[in-house]
Amino acid sequence: METTEDRKEEVDFDEVKLREVLERQDIKAFRDEYLLLHPYDRAIFYEKAGVELRKIMYYFLSPKEMAEIFETSEIEEDEYEEFLQEMEATYAAEMISYMFVDNAVDVLKELDKSQSVSYLTLMNKEAAAQIKELLHYEEYTAGSIMTTEFVTVPQNSTVRSAMNILRIQAPSAETIYYVFVVDDDNVLTGVVSLRDLITSEEDVLINSIMNERVVSVLVSDDQEDVARTTQDYNLLAVPVVDFQQHILGIVTVDDVLDILEEEASDDYSKLAGVSNMDTFDKNSFSAAKKRVPWLIILLILGMITANLIDMFTDTISQVALLAAFIPLIAGTAGNSGTQALAVAVRGIATRDIEEESKMKLLIREAGTGLMTGFVCGVFVIGLIFFWKHELVIGMLVGAAIFVSIFAATISGSFIPLFMHKMKIDPAVASGPFITTLNDLISILIYLGLATTFINLL
Repeated sequence: METTEDRKEEVDFDEVKLREVLERQDIKAFRDEYLLLHPYDRAIFYEKAGVELRKIMYYFLSPKEMAEIFETSEIEEDEYEEFLQEMEATYAAEMISYMFVDNAVDVLKELDKSQSVSYLTLMNKEAAAQIKELLHYEEYTAGSIMTTEFVTVPQNSTVRSAMNILRIQAPSAETIYYVFVVDDDNVLTGVVSLRDLITSEEDVLINSIMNERVVSVLVSDDQEDVARTTQDYNLLAVPVVDFQQHILGIVTVDDVLDILEEEASDDYSKLAGVSNMDTFDKNSFSAAKKRVPWLIILLILGMITANLIDMFTDTISQVALLAAFIPLIAGTAGNSGTQALAVAVRGIATRDIEEESKMKLLIREAGTGLMTGFVCGVFVIGLIFFWKHELVIGMLVGAAIFVSIFAATISGSFIPLFMHKMKIDPAVASGPFITTLNDLISILIYLGLATTFINLL
C-alpha cells in the first residue's frame, strides 16, 4: 500500500530553492515561489521542511494561508500537537479558526482538553461558537464529522434571490454544488443542484425546481452508516438533520473517503491481530507496544493447543509418524477458516449479507467446506501413500483434513455472523483467533481419530 512517504517522493517542485530562500529569509522570493504551488505540494514541503524552517514559514505566511496548508497536509492525528506547539498560541488559534469547522474539530479533538480550551479562548467568538457546537457531539457520529458551512435558501424564493444568497455564502461554504432548501422553521424540504440554478429562469420559484426526495442522515447516525449512504446514492454531500428534520450540517465526500479509509484500516488491523494501524510507527518501541498484547493472547491460546497435543502423547509415541502431519492438518484448517472469515466479514462490511441471506451463506460455506475438504482429503491420501507407502495413515490424515476443513469453514463464517448479530465488530474475530481456534479443532479431530483407530496403524 502506498504510504505518505512514497507520495512525498512523487511531488514535483524545487525544494532546494524553497529551502534556500527560507534560509536567507527572503520573504518576497519565498511567497512568490511557494504560493504558486498546488496546495498539496505546499503541504508536502511544509511537512518536510523541518522545525527551524517551519518557524520561519509562520512569519512569512498568514494564519489563513497556513490553514489551507494544514487542511491539505497528510499530518497524522497524533502529530497535530507537535506542529501546533511550534507556532505562537495566538497564531495557531487564528489558523484553526480559518479552517473548515469539521476540520478544526478534528484537530482540537486530538489535543488535551486544556489545550483545546486555550485555543478556543484565543479565537474570535463566532468561530469558537461554531467549533464548540460540533465538539459536543459524540465521536464517530454524523454530528462529529459534519460541517456547518453550507448554503441554504428559502423554499419560497426565486432563482434570482437564491443565486444572490449563493454568491454571499459561497466563499465560506465547504461545497456549493448542492444548495439545500428550507422552510421558515429551518426544516429541510428539498435540494437543488448548482446546475439547476444556473440553467433555470431567474423568476422561477425554488420550490418548483427543487428535488423533494432528499437523502439525509440523522445527527446521531454512526459515521460508517453515513459513509455508506453517501456512497450508495453517489452524493457529493449528505445533509445531517435532527429528529424533527431541521438541517444541522452536511457531510462532504472528502470526509466520507477519510471515513472509509479509517474503517478499512481498522478492520484490517483487527483481522491481522494488530491494534491501531491507522498511523505508521516511527520507532520499534511504539510498534512493539501495539503488537505485544495480541501476541501474548495468541501465545496463551497456543499453550492450550500444546496442552491438547500433550494429552495424546501416548498415541503419538506409538506411531511417531502421526506427529509429522499435525502442522499440515492445523495449517490447512486454519487457511480454510480464514478464507471463510474473509468472505463473511466482507459481506457484512459491504452489506451484501442481509438477514435473510445469512442462512444461505452458512449453507453455501458448508457445501464449499465439504467439497474442498473432500478434494484435499483425497489428494493427501494419494500423496502420503506414494511418499510413505502408508495407506492407513494416509486415510487417517485424509479423513482428519476432510472433517477439519468442513468444521473450519463453518466456524469461519458462523462466528463473524454471530458477533455481528450480537452488535460486536465481526473483524474482532480476526484471522489469528480463527486460526488458533481451528488449530484446536483440527488437532482434536486428528488425534482423536488416531487414538480411536490406533490398533489399525
